[in-house]
Amino acid sequence: MKSIKIVGTGSALPEKILTNFDLEKMVDTSDAWIVERTGIRQRRIADENTATSDLVAIAIERACAQAGLKPAELDTIIVATSTPDTVYPATACWVQKRLGIAGSAAFDISAGCSGFLFALEVAANLIVAGTAKKVAVAGGEVMSKVVNWKDRATCVLFGDGAGVAIVVPGDGKSGILSSNWGCDGNLAPLLYQPAGGTRLPTSEKTVKEMAHTVHMEGNQVFKHAVRAMGGAALRALSEARISAQDVKLFIPHQANMRIMEAARERTGIPFEKMFVVLDRYGNMSAATIPVAIDEARSQGLIQDGDILLLTAFGTGFTWAAAVFRW
Repeated sequence: MKSIKIVGTGSALPEKILTNFDLEKMVDTSDAWIVERTGIRQRRIADENTATSDLVAIAIERACAQAGLKPAELDTIIVATSTPDTVYPATACWVQKRLGIAGSAAFDISAGCSGFLFALEVAANLIVAGTAKKVAVAGGEVMSKVVNWKDRATCVLFGDGAGVAIVVPGDGKSGILSSNWGCDGNLAPLLYQPAGGTRLPTSEKTVKEMAHTVHMEGNQVFKHAVRAMGGAALRALSEARISAQDVKLFIPHQANMRIMEAARERTGIPFEKMFVVLDRYGNMSAATIPVAIDEARSQGLIQDGDILLLTAFGTGFTWAAAVFRW
């Protein structure tokens, strides 16, 4: 076991709510179709002045307050995101500026929707190695600013938000019992943002062609997501020598209810043990798992000693899973 402890959680969600009925007025879709195909009923949308770092900074402040820490006491800030404030520097640097702190290590992880679990794995290894002692592990996204609002296949899926866990060394009673992560870059073209990098720099042409927005082959993504999320979760359970009956809460990446249900069924975990925020927030990419953890903790659903099973799948294609003892 990687002995770590989560001593505080926090989340930040924009005030604006965009419902399926609002989307009916924007694209050719319907509330019934969206709910049936995705399980999403509404999502939060950031205003034009809000960037990813703004949401992450608020979530860190809330998580630190719960942990009894000041942000200046953090020695490491890791931000998992696919929607950075800028190509460089890292969004974590802008978070430092927003918080008015300096000195801590600050960097981003780009692993799509699996980003928070990648970041948690990195944080755990830093702590076990003695390199870090107080780490803010964040997942933050403003997906609404990279969505093509004329593409009904993708614009109905995404929402904005940020979630944070404050991670410190454990006492041997809590931590990551097992974890696994991986990627198949051969599948990268199935879900990506084509323009804005060195492969296809920004130009008048890329802007006109909406090449700076999400491009996704939905059927292929669905198929691979089900297999990857379920498989990663099963491997994590096996390596931890934990059965489905031992799991208190199953918190998958909240991308699509059908994907989540298929992954749950593969693990054999009862439906009532799956924690869901998808219907209210949509797919917040790297933010879905930490936001869900914060809400479950706030509702009193997580107690010391409880076993959580976390699993995710994202662009890349990346995947990750972890069995965590609270």
